[in-house]
Amino acid sequence: MIELRGLTKRYRSRVAVDSLTVTVEPGRVTGFLGPNGSGKTTTMRCILGLSRPTAGTATVLGRPYRELDRPMRHVGALLDPRARHPGRTAHAHLLALAQSNALPRDRVEEVIELVGLGSVAHERVRGFSLGMGQRLGIAAALLGDPDVLLLDEPVNGLDPEGIRWVRELLRSLADEGRTVLVSSHLMSEMEDTADHLVVLGRGRLLADRPMADLLGAHAAVRVRSPQAPVLASALQRSGARVELEIDGALRVEGLDCAQVGDVAFLAGVRVHELGRITASLEAAYLELTGDDVEYRAAAL
Repeated sequence: MIELRGLTKRYRSRVAVDSLTVTVEPGRVTGFLGPNGSGKTTTMRCILGLSRPTAGTATVLGRPYRELDRPMRHVGALLDPRARHPGRTAHAHLLALAQSNALPRDRVEEVIELVGLGSVAHERVRGFSLGMGQRLGIAAALLGDPDVLLLDEPVNGLDPEGIRWVRELLRSLADEGRTVLVSSHLMSEMEDTADHLVVLGRGRLLADRPMADLLGAHAAVRVRSPQAPVLASALQRSGARVELEIDGALRVEGLDCAQVGDVAFLAGVRVHELGRITASLEAAYLELTGDDVEYRAAAL
């Protein structure tokens, strides 16, 4: 479990994280979303003891990260896949990390095979592609078989097969009861992976909700009728928001399918199509963060 209580981080006059209170629960994949500069990486750095909060607290498994004995056994993290000595081999890099936390040598071999780097384990990492570097960073995060994982953009540079592998890995780790916090800009991938979402904007919490709830809150009804203008007027009188789609169907917000059907029946309007539309994560995310994106664009 990760607990943030009033977490605040200021850099002189700039507030990077603003009084953030969140609990990241075990047994689920929590997606960490927000525009560039919204405070995601700063929050992760505070959790890992790499940055000192200006105010508030960040604890992992009930304790500040700095107080954990042999922390890799408790927390695995990937913040920067380039954080390695370019002259070392992948095997030597992981072995040094293992020795620093008194981890068995056999574990190095296990994670190398797990992330698919067996064929290049003894090559110097300076020649690694971005995707291979990501796999090495994930291997380092998994080295201590930790209960908590924090991964910042883990699928950057990976091909579709690699992205699917990361998705399945995260799901399996959460299913084992581990705490998994992962940030990503790939909305479609996060929609397929995360159970819960934490969304930041300008360092503040915009949403802390299950994925299904967030998408359901942005759902709509699609209805098609040969008497669309009459139906649209009746729906608006019932308090719905109605938009005309490009194919002539109506997009209705504020009423569910049954209510739209009842309005059509009472208005004596024929209906040729009626169904619920669930918003994509991208659409829900943009609605949540729209003001933040516009604010940052105006500041450039």
